[in-house]
Amino acid sequence: MNFADARKWMVDGQVRPNKVTDTRIIEAMLELPRHLFVPQHCIARAHADEDVPLGHGRVLMQPMMMARLVQLAEVREGETALVLGSGSGYGAALLARLGARVTAVEDDASLLSLARSALADSAMLAPGSVQLVEAPPATGAPAGPFDVIMLEGEVPAIPTAISDRLAEGGRLVCVCHAPGRSGAAVLGRRAGGAFSTTEAFDCTTAPLPGFAPEPGFVF
Repeated sequence: MNFADARKWMVDGQVRPNKVTDTRIIEAMLELPRHLFVPQHCIARAHADEDVPLGHGRVLMQPMMMARLVQLAEVREGETALVLGSGSGYGAALLARLGARVTAVEDDASLLSLARSALADSAMLAPGSVQLVEAPPATGAPAGPFDVIMLEGEVPAIPTAISDRLAEGGRLVCVCHAPGRSGAAVLGRRAGGAFSTTEAFDCTTAPLPGFAPEPGFVF
């Protein structure tokens, strides 16, 4: 398989037609070797328009969905970013390629091993631009604050303990699927010390383990 051609097909057929206009994201997705971030037996599906199974119920989010979620975060060069449930590390690598200094939190040992290997083999990433942390995504995140937080999986709600890690002016992006509601990409912002959220577009993906809804949570 010619992986460069596969990435171009992925970007031209899935990413560009779906409202992804940030050329930095398009260029990063053309460059990053996405096939390294999936198990060996799933390489043929790495660039497909679908979530790619990583094992234990976890997935690598479909390309279009990942691109739109990252675009929502408006990552800027030199910002600090936190990825929770970083899985095989592709989302963290994408943020790093956009110039962020990334802390990626994951507690699945097999996925961390895959991430270490993939990141090491991704020559276009600056050494040390992604720091992998082995900890439960819901409870083991560093204190921050961070300019950008991305939850790489679907959650029923955004825990206050996570949104509190945002710096002033920071952005949080995730997929929320609260009981009785449709799944949606959500953008959260911290401004004037307060955290607020808005729904950006409809979407669903695999649930991120360890996140429980907070009583009385609303968007």
